Amino acid sequence: MEQRFVLRNVRTVQDQARFDIVMENGFITDIAAANTATAPHVYDGTNQYVSSGWIDMHVHAHAKLEPYGDAIDEIGVKQGVATIIDAGSCGADQIEELATEIAKAKTNVYAFLNISRIGLQRIDELSNLAWIDAAKAMKAVCNYPDLIIGLKARISRSVVKENGVEPLRLARTLSDQVSLPLMVHIGSGPPRIEEVLELLQKDDIVTHYLNGKANNLFDSEGKPLRELAAAIARGVHLDVGHGTASFSFAVAENAKLHGIHPGTISTDIYRGNRVNGPVYSLANVMSKFLYLGYSLQDVVSAVTDRAAGWLSRPELGRIRVGDAAHLTLFEMKQGALSLTDSEGESRIADRYIEPKGVVVNGSFTAC
Repeated sequence: MEQRFVLRNVRTVQDQARFDIVMENGFITDIAAANTATAPHVYDGTNQYVSSGWIDMHVHAHAKLEPYGDAIDEIGVKQGVATIIDAGSCGADQIEELATEIAKAKTNVYAFLNISRIGLQRIDELSNLAWIDAAKAMKAVCNYPDLIIGLKARISRSVVKENGVEPLRLARTLSDQVSLPLMVHIGSGPPRIEEVLELLQKDDIVTHYLNGKANNLFDSEGKPLRELAAAIARGVHLDVGHGTASFSFAVAENAKLHGIHPGTISTDIYRGNRVNGPVYSLANVMSKFLYLGYSLQDVVSAVTDRAAGWLSRPELGRIRVGDAAHLTLFEMKQGALSLTDSEGESRIADRYIEPKGVVVNGSFTAC
């Protein structure tokens, strides 16, 4: 995109207005009337929507890890996602490896640093408290200030084993020391979800908040726990983090009924659930929220301006002359599509979102 490049006749979700977006050297230089801008390279976006670039707040993008790993661009630009945030694949021992992978990718990447220095080299990374090395974590944060945007703690029985909520207490202390928020994975207990919520503060993230496990955020009648309401009032952020085992249509319907809505929609995508489902893509997860009755504008906001707002990078969530071009093109398709949650329950949607292209880091990638 060193030369002048135009996205022609695209439209916004908000007001359906059609226009041309002109870019040069990776920056937006003009927003012109539809079908008026010229350039050596033109993409015809007729019948397509444009938004600021989609942001997936929860992915696993360290390619060599099994099972929780994938290639950056496979879950990024090839799926219409401009920015991905790796959710704790790497601890202090591997964050340099992730930085090396990022340098070769087209997709924009940030990361939560796993509080366990071993990261996801094994899936019980918080079963040994000696692996929570505060000094190494602080050094990693200092070495990669533009990459690391928070700390990740997976607080469920299979990860912490006999340590209960203690890893989260240590994470809370580390978070305060480095002035970065926590993303906390919730799942089967112990520890009890109430213990987890009590340790979370403003701008911390609860991911997998719509999981269907017994230790979730809603009572047996589907009503939100008192502790959840208190956490939301403190400014704790709710992230979907669909994943292989962490999204239930039934829980999502009850949550919506009781006014508990996603702050951000994300995938928890990695190679296995991208290829074999039930995640497949960010567009697939977004389409599930359309099915649930959320508006297209609200769904898109959950992967654009609301995600950018949490990141304190508003430029990633807007389309404005002078900003670096960070854009996603997509269509609304009419037709039957089977959507499956993490409980194996399928619903048939009559419309869905399909990405068509993405502009990020000075290049355009068609989907």
